[in-house]
Amino acid sequence: MKIRGAVLEEIGALRPYADSRPISISDLELAPPLSGEVLIRIEAAGVCHSDLSVVDGNRVRPVPMLLGHEAAGQVVELGDGVDDLHVGQRVVLAFLPRCGDCDGCKTDGLMPCVPGTVSNNAGTLLSGGSRLQRDDQQVHHHLGVSAFATHAVVDRRSLVPVDDDVPPEVAAVLGCAVLTGGGAVINTARPLPGQRLIVVGLGGVGMAALLTALSCPGVEVIGVDTVPDKLELALGLGASSVMTPAQAIEAGLKAHSVIECAGNARAFETAVQLTAPGGKTVTVGLPAPTSKSEISPLGLVAEARTIIGSYLGSAVPSRDIPIFVKLWRDGKLPVERLISALIDVEEINEAMDNLANGQAVRQVVVFPDAEPGLGQSRTQ
Repeated sequence: MKIRGAVLEEIGALRPYADSRPISISDLELAPPLSGEVLIRIEAAGVCHSDLSVVDGNRVRPVPMLLGHEAAGQVVELGDGVDDLHVGQRVVLAFLPRCGDCDGCKTDGLMPCVPGTVSNNAGTLLSGGSRLQRDDQQVHHHLGVSAFATHAVVDRRSLVPVDDDVPPEVAAVLGCAVLTGGGAVINTARPLPGQRLIVVGLGGVGMAALLTALSCPGVEVIGVDTVPDKLELALGLGASSVMTPAQAIEAGLKAHSVIECAGNARAFETAVQLTAPGGKTVTVGLPAPTSKSEISPLGLVAEARTIIGSYLGSAVPSRDIPIFVKLWRDGKLPVERLISALIDVEEINEAMDNLANGQAVRQVVVFPDAEPGLGQSRTQ
């Protein structure tokens, strides 16, 4: 079938991307789903740093590549063997499928799926190969999803069904920002009543971590960032207090759990410095592969502190997305407040600039056939 989507043509283009235009809006041919796969009409797709990291070259992927990995949509067609979904059902697309059999899948979310990681790096679906073509040229999939398009074919194991009362924009953000930031709270940090938790880096993932931590009874939550607008939003969401990194360090701020969501070396060092003796530093940000940090091993030994990585929030999407849906439905996880703007796919280069400049928490691409469910204008 014919689809239209945002294809990354080159990696490492000069900024601003609004001028260099590394992403084209292209007509493509999408093959029908094979056995174990599903055709989805995309309703909404979030613009995430994991998209930007491919555009700017921090994560090298094969191009041309149809971008987008955080999304929600409706089932259009089921491939052979898929009998637990139905046409018209809303689903969240999760960018790390789980085969269920490999060593990674046996760690209950601690480690990513091994074949899922291999296929994501190769730009293919979990069962192998691409379902995308443009003028007889293969186009690669982004993290098994490729959601900046009107439709996508994905592996069934990349899908988690949700009820229709979950708006597509909310459902989309659950698939990455909330799984990663919220998962780092409930799966890795696991704060207890009476403890303090600090979030360093208040982008989409960091704000999702902050919201999730605020849903934990009796936990004091503090946000740390360099951008005043983000600190103001964190306060509005319910943070006990907010600070810049310099203010937090100067004040001698410490917490039992510190979650680093910025994806740069200095933010990681700040998170370690803010971790109290006996506490835990959880890092979920993805810095450039060449990025290095300097910390004192003595501080880890003498103060019994722990540093742990949490990829995708150590989440199992089929287990954790229903948890976050319940929190949202109960009014404890107002994900819609993280959405900075609803945009058209034609605005994707400008959206990457906004993200790179720290001017947005979560921009969400919506498609013409999908009605926004938040009662919002196209921009906020």
